[in-house]
Amino acid sequence: MSHKTTTNRQRLLNALNCQPNDRPPIWLMRQAGRCLPEYRALKEKFTFRQLIAAPELATEVTLQPVRRFDFDAAILFSDILVVSEALGVPFQFNDIGGLQMKTLKDSGDIARLDPAWVVDRLQYVAEALRLIKQKLGDATGLLGFAGSPWTLANFMLDGGSGVAYVRALELFHSDRKAFDQLSEKLARATADYLKMQIGCGVDAVQIFDSLGGLLASDEFEAASGRWVRDIVTELGGRAPVIFFSKGARNWPAQVLTGANVIGIDHEIDISEVRRQLPETVGMQGNLDPFLLSKGTPAEVQQAARGLLEKMRGRNGHIFNLGHGVPPDAKMENMETLVATVRRFS
Repeated sequence: MSHKTTTNRQRLLNALNCQPNDRPPIWLMRQAGRCLPEYRALKEKFTFRQLIAAPELATEVTLQPVRRFDFDAAILFSDILVVSEALGVPFQFNDIGGLQMKTLKDSGDIARLDPAWVVDRLQYVAEALRLIKQKLGDATGLLGFAGSPWTLANFMLDGGSGVAYVRALELFHSDRKAFDQLSEKLARATADYLKMQIGCGVDAVQIFDSLGGLLASDEFEAASGRWVRDIVTELGGRAPVIFFSKGARNWPAQVLTGANVIGIDHEIDISEVRRQLPETVGMQGNLDPFLLSKGTPAEVQQAARGLLEKMRGRNGHIFNLGHGVPPDAKMENMETLVATVRRFS
């Protein structure tokens, strides 16, 4: 009897659907880019904007970490702010001040946002995804992504790097009608964008709620959760959804979004979250990214093993970090991490 080997992609699909696996699949948030020497070589020639906007370049950057580490999944190289830009709120990165963004000034600006054009304006992403999918074939999983309405609202109201994000929360409390109008438009634009990605062949999509931790537990549902649920409902099971709300601790509200997998940051013990989430919902993340830059290979191995043991026997476990790969992550630490997860059974 022939024994069929599980492909990386199949392992990811098993986990996304809470099916048994030979080992947890591994991919890392921000695995493409900053820490890789081959990415830095490209950055000498092209800006970040050029890399995400040219399909061939975005494809190359997406595939670099898969070639080097043989991750179970690739994730599209892009930015959550392409959706706000497609809505008419452009952004740029410069070397001095980081992220620069035009911001929404008042309810008139919110009223003028039109989600109808988002998919047309993001066809360069569709083209990149089709190229990536073609190159990955059936061997490696492919993830698409978008920012959550709550997180995008914060960027669109307050702008870029080094700012205190306060205006979205102020709007939420002082003018719920305007806040809901903005969130509803962002949810519609995001759902359309993710449907486009699914149409291009991604195996799952992740919704990044990077600023979810700004909300108190009793604000989370109305300010973030319900809008993510609208997106998940609109996707209608076309592909599994991973929801990662950094710093948020309201697990029942996160489960209510309808996401198949909940991402967990590194500032909480995963055993505690495991006890609170139903077995039908997958779990992703939790390893401290700091270890990849400041730890030794032995420390990385020990921490990864500890996390794997805590999750032993839990279907739907996807190995990941509690946040993105740091720019100064050491290659030997990345290699050790992948090898440790591979050897686990």
